[in-house]
Amino acid sequence: MAYRVGYFVGSLSSTSINRILATALIRLAPSDLEFFEIPIRDLPLYSQDYDADYPAVAVDLKESIASADAVLFVTPEYNRSIPGGLKNAIDWASRPWGQNSFDHIPAAVIGASVGAIGTAVAQQSLRGVLSFCNARQMTAPEAYIQFSPDTFSDDGTVTNEGTAKFLRDYLVEFRDHIERVLTVLPRDTDS
Repeated sequence: MAYRVGYFVGSLSSTSINRILATALIRLAPSDLEFFEIPIRDLPLYSQDYDADYPAVAVDLKESIASADAVLFVTPEYNRSIPGGLKNAIDWASRPWGQNSFDHIPAAVIGASVGAIGTAVAQQSLRGVLSFCNARQMTAPEAYIQFSPDTFSDDGTVTNEGTAKFLRDYLVEFRDHIERVLTVLPRDTDS
């Protein structure tokens, strides 16, 4: 059985190192994980004033999550937290009250930075938000990736075999996590 994984790139930059990491993950993933990006760039700032009449881009966001078996967050760290654009997308997806798109969805978090702690603080912040949203998070292994052009090429090729093995193992564990969660909490992705 193949699992559809919607992924979020937390950075809005077209040249984000986390976009390169997402491409690398797709290249290294087990063949039974099918990835599609859930775009967040065009979302307006969330306000409950929209709850009665969601704009089309926010409806598309919620429909994309509904069509996924699981979600993967690939995010940078901004000021020791998650980027505002990603938090805004989570706010849209979790609203209006009672229509939380992340409820029971299998989820994983990973991120890259040029620094030695590789998005650790942002991931902790994101995990707190996802916990409130009732996402079923993979808690281990944690993946704080130190990005270097010597390790990742622009096309997502991972040139360091140790890093490639770690990422492959991470994705196998994510696939197993998805299977475990969906066995207990199946999703209706046909609606």
